[in-house]
Amino acid sequence: MGGNLVTEALRTPDDRFEGLPGWDYPPSYAEDLPGYEGMRAHYVDIGPRDAEHTYLLLHGEPTWAYLYRKMIPVFLAAGGRVVAPDFFGFGRSDKPVDQAVYTFDFHRGFLLRLVERLDLTGITLVVQDWGGLLGLTLPMDAGFAPRLSRLLAMNTGLAVGTSPGKGFEEWRAYVAAHPDLPVGALLRRSVPTLGEAEAAAYDAPFPDASYKAGVRAFPQLVMTEPDMPGVEISRAAQGFWAEWDGPSFLAAGAQDPVLGVPAMERLRRTVRGAPEVLVLDEAGHFVQEHGEAVARAALASFRAARDQRRR
Repeated sequence: MGGNLVTEALRTPDDRFEGLPGWDYPPSYAEDLPGYEGMRAHYVDIGPRDAEHTYLLLHGEPTWAYLYRKMIPVFLAAGGRVVAPDFFGFGRSDKPVDQAVYTFDFHRGFLLRLVERLDLTGITLVVQDWGGLLGLTLPMDAGFAPRLSRLLAMNTGLAVGTSPGKGFEEWRAYVAAHPDLPVGALLRRSVPTLGEAEAAAYDAPFPDASYKAGVRAFPQLVMTEPDMPGVEISRAAQGFWAEWDGPSFLAAGAQDPVLGVPAMERLRRTVRGAPEVLVLDEAGHFVQEHGEAVARAALASFRAARDQRRR
């Protein structure tokens, strides 16, 4: 799926991203990724280029890299490099207007091309929501698997052709009925501690409903039927993670009715050697809003796993 199929894409004005609380990271852009020519993708890329660990932070619906603002400082303080892209349709990345452009392969291909362009190695894959539905399948690409080192997953899973349940179906219907989904208000309902300015930061990418094709598309793309695009590779990815021998860490926001503790327990049973899930009783779907504690716990777990291997 390439940029030549994109008939029109909107670009959020840069001034909407000025002065966001907790977010002063300089933007980086890729404008000529193979298959996505003519489209500008945004990503944050900070920390030493020769770091042992590169933290690839993948957001979900309907957020952007801003969701990771509480985790990034922890990873930087540990000496890591942080790369946090915005999917097309979100954040500072361009936003195709035609909802049909948004497909599983469109987004997954973008991630693979960006990783190749930046030549990322020693990747700690950090995923939540759609970041996991896509990111957990990346190792099925022969070029990505050798780059992978560790996994940190939150409120996500692999979509293999079954419905997550009534809660998800209600969410999918709600988004379909609200083409101008109030993103900031949604975040505030899910994260009661979120301030008005932070909620506004989640609204920043979307001046009006015409910018929200990606927001509308993602719930419809979740692979709830066995013949949907992405199911086959997701099932294959289950096999990869079942044989995974690298360190992993899983966290769950207990207040998430769809991808909460039961979903993360299912993923723990899939990922070989995964430790007990860290459950955050007060957190909902957007676990990264409690991200400092999660990041510190994950790094401690990774250090323990490293020390154990050295014995």
